[in-house]
Parts: sequence; structure tokens; C-alpha cells
Amino acid sequence: MKDNFSGHAADYAKYRPTYPHELIAHLVALAPSHTLAWDCATGNGQVAGMLSEYFASVVATDISEQQLRNAPQLLNIQYLIEPAEHTSLSTSSVDLIVVAQAVHWFEFELFYKEAKRVLKPQGVLALIGYGLIRIDSSVDKVIERLYDGILSSYWDVERRYIDENYRTIPFPFTELEVPHFTMTSTWTLEQLIGYLNTWSAVKHYEKQHQENPVGLVEQELRQAWGNDPHKTVSFEIISRVGKV
Repeated sequence: MKDNFSGHAADYAKYRPTYPHELIAHLVALAPSHTLAWDCATGNGQVAGMLSEYFASVVATDISEQQLRNAPQLLNIQYLIEPAEHTSLSTSSVDLIVVAQAVHWFEFELFYKEAKRVLKPQGVLALIGYGLIRIDSSVDKVIERLYDGILSSYWDVERRYIDENYRTIPFPFTELEVPHFTMTSTWTLEQLIGYLNTWSAVKHYEKQHQENPVGLVEQELRQAWGNDPHKTVSFEIISRVGKV
């Protein structure tokens, strides 16, 4: 599993969008019981915190110690520095596994073997994520130029799984149909710029050129944004959900 986010863990925690509570509630309702959830590749612990409202215990794992330092410290969440493919979780112990915006970095075969080992009978695996941010036609055009133009050769090859809505990844589980969900928030322009700076391709570009590529479109972004203090931003949720 790759780690593209330890170097900017604080910004990741600050600027990444929040999953809708309706999505988490739907996934929780599919679980056979609410004893133990595993938030795999938890990052800043966003989903772990949401799951903690429903489950007696949550185990949240990640390979990034820096990311875990930014996670919410709650009594029923245990954070462990462990890879997705090999954990200390007990066999047949987990009701629900959630992997948020991360499965495309995994070694699929090894992770699925581990997921099947730790899930209870009728336990649920939920792979969730989100696509490209949408705001309005003017702002979207600038973001697309950054995403598909300036950064086109700086995305890791695994990013394509997001662009393909996770439909092209292997999924050896009995698949469940999931309603359509959208993440929406109200952001300032500065929040948008902060979010764009968390993109892994931005970090790859900076490393190679010693220049921030977001700066190359910032003036154009500001013109497209106009005088609005806030705008509604949205992300379409992508998901694959199934049972053993």
C-alpha cells in the first residue's frame, strides 16, 4: 500500500470533505450486528469517528502515524499502525469494514483475503470514495484544466480506479445495491485551494518542479469564483458494497 499523505496529514485532516451521515447510517444498517467495525486506512479518522456513534468498538488502522495523530481520540476507537493486507484483528470478529477513498492503493488479493478472514458471517465490506469536485461551470473548467491538463502525468496509475467509479476493481463478494449519495458542503475559495493542495498529484508535481501547480491556476480560479464569499461544492459518492 502506498502512503502519499503522511507529508501533509494536517492539511488532509483540515480540508478533506466529510462523508454524508446518511451514507454511514445506510452501511451500518447492513451489518449483522454493531459490535465491531474496522475503518481500514482510516487516515485522519473521519469515518472512524462516524462509526463510533453506532458500534460498541471501532478499530481504525493506517500505515501513516502522522495521519493518526490528527484523528479524533474517542474511548471506543482503537488506532493501530497496520497495513490493510495484514492486521491483528481476530478471525470472524468484524461486523463492518469501511475503506474510504483508499482501496485503490491496496494489494487487492491480499486485502480481500484479510477482509474475508476477519468478517463475521454476513459481515459487510464497504468500499467508498468520491470523484472530482463540482462547483459551477466556470470554476469546474479551471479545476478540470488542473486535473486533466497540468497534472495529467502526475497522478499515480491507481487514480484511474476512482475515475472509473471503482467499477473496474476486482470485488469477490456478493454485491449489494447502494442508493446514490452526494457529499455537499459550503466552502470559501480558500477552502477550495486548501483542498486542491492535498491532491497527491500536486505533491508529485511539487517534488519534481519545486513549484506549486495550484499557483499556476490560482488567479484564474479567483476570477472564475467571483465575489461570492461561499459556494456549494459537491462530490459524487462512489461505492462497492458486499457480503462474504
